[in-house]
Amino acid sequence: METDKQNLYDVVVIGAGQAGLAMGYYLHLQRKNFLMLDGASQVGQSWRDRYDSLRLFTPAEYCNLPGWPLLMPKGHYPTKDQIADYLQQYAQQFQLPIQLEQRVTSFYKAEGAFYIATSTHTFRAKQVVIAAGPFQKPYIPNFVTTPADHVVQLHSAYYRNPGQLPAGKVLVVGAGNSGAQIAVELAKTHEVHLSVRKKPRFSSLRMLGKSVFWWATKTGAIYASPTSRTGRKVMKKTDIVYGKELQQLLKKGQVPLRPEISGFAGATVQF
Repeated sequence: METDKQNLYDVVVIGAGQAGLAMGYYLHLQRKNFLMLDGASQVGQSWRDRYDSLRLFTPAEYCNLPGWPLLMPKGHYPTKDQIADYLQQYAQQFQLPIQLEQRVTSFYKAEGAFYIATSTHTFRAKQVVIAAGPFQKPYIPNFVTTPADHVVQLHSAYYRNPGQLPAGKVLVVGAGNSGAQIAVELAKTHEVHLSVRKKPRFSSLRMLGKSVFWWATKTGAIYASPTSRTGRKVMKKTDIVYGKELQQLLKKGQVPLRPEISGFAGATVQF
């Protein structure tokens, strides 16, 4: 492993996603000697790796990173690839110093500096910013019993499109926004059932002709501290599903709602 002893960076940023790029922008403005490290082969890769039909439920005008707007029509809901393209263009716009395919494995502090190790290099810095993002490892619950080997199991992190699944019934487990969107998409080609711990709550993307994010901005709710009265109310609504497509399918009985899973008996799910 090669150690870069010539450079002592003011800051090394771990991660070049949205948060890392925004940090890079401000470090760029301050003319800091900094470096950004990311394990992916290109900027925006985590977006490209999501399911094919993914669209944001946030309008384009609320998706800007600091210093450079997302140039799309007002009210447009960007696709995952449009966001990935924007992140790449953002990095190029400010010529941010990013080294790709440098997944950080560890770092430690010695002699007044941080040593940041990847599989091939070790970098030194006065300060480190961790912007690697949450939910890096897909979570699959453990049950006392497991389904039969022939039952296809696919985490949403690896789902791309309905063609990955064989014909027959599909059980979608969890009704967050990703689970809801995947259930709606699969319902066009499969018999879909939805297993949830508690009944999902829904919100329209628009109220009185305006985006819910417009209302959140005007009322100040979007800026509220998590500890404030408004912030606590907002935090209670973090499990809301945006958009009403799944709600309509549930009302029509086209996607039956099932309780939480307790186990399996062969190809049979026990609730």
